[in-house]
Amino acid sequence: MKKLFLAMAALATVLISCQSDRSTGPTDLAKNSIIPKPVSVTSTGGTFMLTRKSDIIVMPGSPEEVAGIGHYLAGRLNPSTGLGLKVITDGGKPGKGDIQLVISEADSTLGDEGYELIITGKLLTLTAAGPAGLFRGIQTIRQLFVPEIESDTVQPGPWTIPTGTIRDWPEYGHRGEMLDVARHFFSPEDVKRFIDHLALYKMNVLHLHLSDDQGWRIEIKSWPNLTAHGSKTEVGGGEGGYFTQEEYSDIVKYASERYITIIPEIDMPSHTNAALSSYPELNVNGKATEPYTGTDVGFSTLDTRSETTYKFVDDVVREIAALTPGQYFHIGGDESHSTRIDDYIYFVNRVQDIVESHGKSVTGWDEIANATLKPGAVVQYWARATNAIKGVNQGAKVLMSPCKYAYTDMKYDSTTVLGLSWAAYIEVDDAYNWDPATLVPEIGREKIVGVQAPLWAETISTFSEAEYLIFPRLQGYAEIGWTPSDMRSWDEYRVRLAAHGKRMEILNIGFYRSPLIEWDQPDM
Repeated sequence: MKKLFLAMAALATVLISCQSDRSTGPTDLAKNSIIPKPVSVTSTGGTFMLTRKSDIIVMPGSPEEVAGIGHYLAGRLNPSTGLGLKVITDGGKPGKGDIQLVISEADSTLGDEGYELIITGKLLTLTAAGPAGLFRGIQTIRQLFVPEIESDTVQPGPWTIPTGTIRDWPEYGHRGEMLDVARHFFSPEDVKRFIDHLALYKMNVLHLHLSDDQGWRIEIKSWPNLTAHGSKTEVGGGEGGYFTQEEYSDIVKYASERYITIIPEIDMPSHTNAALSSYPELNVNGKATEPYTGTDVGFSTLDTRSETTYKFVDDVVREIAALTPGQYFHIGGDESHSTRIDDYIYFVNRVQDIVESHGKSVTGWDEIANATLKPGAVVQYWARATNAIKGVNQGAKVLMSPCKYAYTDMKYDSTTVLGLSWAAYIEVDDAYNWDPATLVPEIGREKIVGVQAPLWAETISTFSEAEYLIFPRLQGYAEIGWTPSDMRSWDEYRVRLAAHGKRMEILNIGFYRSPLIEWDQPDM
């Protein structure tokens, strides 16, 4: 009994010591591991703590959706802390340990997505010009707490963060990733999980590649065989799948609640075998093609001189546009190797008119710049800088997705099992160490709308495999899009990234443990 008592006493001492270490924690706000790196951080050397008396206070007169943001924050903090934070909307006076959400347009510097976070020993006040800024600031609050804040079960605490002030806003307005659900289909639950990953790192766009040679992934009610037949295959011969319009709308809503815009892509006139297999009248010879489960590109093409094709395109764009509130519709346009150039130009010009007729602006891969671009078009640079420059010369803006740096489906190195390598091996430092504004001298900063990292799905069939290729490169792309280039340094970033290893583990993300990162370093 005496030995048991001594053992229990020793264990209690260890637990108290561990909790004491957690409670004292870092008291210098400047020594944080926030990704993306904030624009400005000032430390005051104190500590703020959440307690059982803490609540989330929404200031009277705030837009209705601010209360929803408060409930989102409570939903992130309560499972791990067990503190039962409530959202107060009736004008209650903030008390010690509370989090206060404030909408104010007094500071024009913050813009639509910026925020100011003032942390004192008594109160945490998050201020933004609009709800999107509050939501971005909440991600900073999450990252200021220890990684255990992400747990879905109660952890011991205490829950403290250093005091000071953070002022922050993004460098680019478009910061996103693309998910290819056509080569392999991913479920609505997988897509929602991806949206949550994007939200944590302040990304604001998810581009969904909804059609390709291997499968058609969204219900089109006026052309039902696209899903009845064209969705049944994927790379390697799997069963495929598709989103009903109700499922797609639910994904759009889920993203919108996290201030993320969905950009739908229907790739055309090539990458269309699934459609050609479903409807023979879309083919030049009027005969349906066989379903395709390989990985070759550029062999398919719509009949670009048939009015049936444009009726098809109009119906598809109309139905998807009605479900998607965002500004842009992506028309693909890449790798149309079997389409004659004059037919290609004729097609892209007509499809742009169709997209505009349904209230959307056109975006497409850089090849679309060979056509006559509409005002407001965005060219997504992935392969040929000369194409992107053609777009700029027509007045178009450019979305930077250079395959040598930003293609998340590329292998990390020669030993990586998943992924491809035709563009490059992209280690974590390669993914981070490039500047969109200087990559192509003819494409200046003022012509760039932002950064996007595509994930093509030829080699991945489960979302856990996707996460292995996405992480930890996603954090780097998020920082490139948010943080000014003169504030970014690989040597400093890699230390902050190391502190996110445990956070990713708690979120059950099976990430690539790059040897360039000292993952076992203690949390900052």
